[in-house]
Amino acid sequence: MPILLLVDGSSYLYRAFHAMPDLRNSQGEPTGAIYGVLNMLRRLDSDYKAQDIVYKACVFDAKGKTFRDDWYADYKATRPAMPADLVRQIEPIHVGVAASGWPVLMIDGVEADDVIGTLARQAEALGIQVVISTGDKDLAQLVSPKITLINTMSNEMLDEAGVLAKFGVPPERVVDYLTLVGDTVDNVPGVEKVGPKTAVKWLSQYGSLDAVIAAAAEIGGAVGKNLRNAVDFLPLGRKLVTVRCDLELPVSIDDLKPREADRSQLAELFLRYEMKSWLKEVRGAADKPLADSAEASRQEPPAEATVVNAASDDHRKNYACILDWAGFESWLTKIEQSPLTSLDTETTSLDPFAARLVGISLAVSPGEAVYLPLSHDYAGAPAQLELETVLKRLKPWLESEQHAKIGQNLKYDQHVFANHGIALAGIAHDTLLQSYVLESGKDGVRGHDLGRLALRHLGLATIAFEDICGKGASQIGFNQVAVDQATDYAAEDADLCLLLHQKCFPQIAANKGLERIYGEIEMPVREILFRVERTGVLIDSGLLAQQSQELGERLIELEALAHEAAGQPFNVNSPKQLAEILFDKLGLPVKKKTPSGTPSTDEEVLSELALDYPLPKLLLESRQLSKLKSTYTDKLPKMVNRQTGRVHTSYAQAVAVTGRLASSDPNLQNIPVRTAEGRRIRAAFIAPPGSHIVSADYSQIELRIMAHLSEDARLLEAFAQGEDVHRATAAEIFGVTPIEVGADQRRVAKVINFGLIYGMSAFGLARQLDIERSAAQAYIERYFTRYPGVAKYMESTRSAAKANGFVETVFGRRLWLPEIHASQAARRQGAERAAINAPMQGTAADLIKLAMIAVQRWIDSDSLKTRLVMQVHDELVLEVPDEELARVRVELPPHMTQVARLNVPLVVEVGVGDNWDEAH
Repeated sequence: MPILLLVDGSSYLYRAFHAMPDLRNSQGEPTGAIYGVLNMLRRLDSDYKAQDIVYKACVFDAKGKTFRDDWYADYKATRPAMPADLVRQIEPIHVGVAASGWPVLMIDGVEADDVIGTLARQAEALGIQVVISTGDKDLAQLVSPKITLINTMSNEMLDEAGVLAKFGVPPERVVDYLTLVGDTVDNVPGVEKVGPKTAVKWLSQYGSLDAVIAAAAEIGGAVGKNLRNAVDFLPLGRKLVTVRCDLELPVSIDDLKPREADRSQLAELFLRYEMKSWLKEVRGAADKPLADSAEASRQEPPAEATVVNAASDDHRKNYACILDWAGFESWLTKIEQSPLTSLDTETTSLDPFAARLVGISLAVSPGEAVYLPLSHDYAGAPAQLELETVLKRLKPWLESEQHAKIGQNLKYDQHVFANHGIALAGIAHDTLLQSYVLESGKDGVRGHDLGRLALRHLGLATIAFEDICGKGASQIGFNQVAVDQATDYAAEDADLCLLLHQKCFPQIAANKGLERIYGEIEMPVREILFRVERTGVLIDSGLLAQQSQELGERLIELEALAHEAAGQPFNVNSPKQLAEILFDKLGLPVKKKTPSGTPSTDEEVLSELALDYPLPKLLLESRQLSKLKSTYTDKLPKMVNRQTGRVHTSYAQAVAVTGRLASSDPNLQNIPVRTAEGRRIRAAFIAPPGSHIVSADYSQIELRIMAHLSEDARLLEAFAQGEDVHRATAAEIFGVTPIEVGADQRRVAKVINFGLIYGMSAFGLARQLDIERSAAQAYIERYFTRYPGVAKYMESTRSAAKANGFVETVFGRRLWLPEIHASQAARRQGAERAAINAPMQGTAADLIKLAMIAVQRWIDSDSLKTRLVMQVHDELVLEVPDEELARVRVELPPHMTQVARLNVPLVVEVGVGDNWDEAH
């Protein structure tokens, strides 16, 4: 049967750009997207070479507005500008695609989706089978018996059954589904708070969008109200998400016959962008079709790039499943003799404290991996080795420091084994942390999960969890996955860890700074975070319950006061009603608008209005208290672990570009310390009987780091003499002696000291201090006159960031700034401000991690019963037995201040109390 192969070129552009590393030729021109797009097309040609492809086309969006912009002024209004490095690659991509023999279509006034939809329906009517290669969910509405979608990144193919399984609705209901959930990428609002689950539920119950709208009055609750609020927009929303299939195009199906590749043009392109392997191929195989040579190019990727080999599963051919003791003993011998073994677990839960083992995967060399299923319990599951016996046999190896292990986020697996009474040891490497150290924040890097790492560095698409377990309400547990499927999935995880280690670690080892960050900071602190998480912290649930009740009563009072100020009752949680009260009834000035064009009532707007009007002030207090109640006073008691009686947060190392840790479930780093309500929540974090809470906090750490980095003589002297640096700055700016500095002058100096290290402008300073911009500018000029070293540091740091694309901490952590060359001024200036602050935030993050390592080593070496229970920004929180309290108060600060030698003294302030608030 003849086939029409349609490629969504615009989808390819972004996917290739974000999947590939930051590849460049010797002239500094970006090449990653060019390579990625052309390689995906070659792969597609190769996959379909045995079939009767009679027609094909690659369709791109044309520049300029489309008919949807006429329908809806805010269409795609929130979409960020295309990255400058991608813009530079558009033209060569078009040239390369056309030279490869693909008809290229860009039709003014319409989107690529509509061109694809129209061509697909025309071909369908002619009896031609259509394959659309895309990653765009919107095109699922086109699927029919003759039209299928393929995602070359995930190797997912969607026919009618596939669409139903993926979205929960058939193709003919995809438009209705998209209308309800909306499209944030294109700025098409759906029904507020309606996600895929609710949309599927409604469409399954009522049958269609029109029927859902007709039944809007009977749908209860807040979500029903949201539906009724959106009813007027939904017809336009449906129109916006519907792919047009009736366009009059300047081309016909017959115009889409494949063409001969233009080898001379390809050679010119490959020469300029230094794609040496392809250049050699084009020059040396003039009589060989490019599609035929794609197989060879997959086997030996070009040295200058990573091949996006999404569809190949050759790396899985030697995976095995262990179902008998002979196989187990054979692999036990292998891992006992291996210098490095990759280890991964499959479990019942993502919660590290609740997770139980379903299986274990191991790899000792690339391509040699196994899966050991232990708890698959679906009907018809094969007999598996008994879990407890396996763990008893593996325990000596798992707990051995001499047997080196590697994994992806092994802190999680360490918790899982701890749940089974095993203390995992010998953790030598972690690919999550390798990627984080090597390329956190780098342009094009969008995450450090194993799937993205494998695609980015190895050109391999992994089996996604959703591919075997499903998603949403229909998702099954891993224990229900067929063992043969589980083997490929789990063994692949272990196998690719070794391959990624071979790719990434040599790059880290080649740079002393990165090697130090990885080997001396991130890997050691990983172990300490595991222990801190395992220890947890005690909370006073009764105190939180009391506070929750008081907050609830105060919220009722605030609501009554808000109604009084508004002159009528209204729902304080309804942005729509609030906007009507504030801007229509009370006539308050509109500060900004939402993407849909309605007046915004967000926190920034309320904060500005609260300076002059009572109602916004009441609403702001209500929102803040409501957030504290829902996030902490109501939630924390429910998060107490029944077995330990403690709350156990999770610390993520590989999130913040600066190196700071992120706390979640619960987030202990966002509890406000400047409000009475926030401090009362901290007061609920308590020590057990016979112990106290000790807080150790670096004093003015970022200002001290600024003094060190800038080497400014006056700042260095102020810190060396132990002066109040804000008072010293005020004296310099206002031309008075330190003793003459008043409270307001010190406040101004404090704002300037902290503001400038965050790159604050004169406009921002004026707003912060509520003064004229000219006065703020004068303060800044006086500051830099008095502290010329700071000005010099800022300028040199900006220059280094522009030259290198990154800045570094004192210890060598690289902080990438992908927007430093952005064409849009606001984004570029934001990156320049980040360049100034990032070395200080990053160095502070490195210091607190080094402090954790030093303190834990001291606790262990002296066999103290003191325990680290939290790390919050620049603060360590410890639980200290009373008999060790006097010693800890004296010996703890030196262990934190001596982790590094800076040009200024490090100072640690120690507090003690029965709870965290008293100690802080």
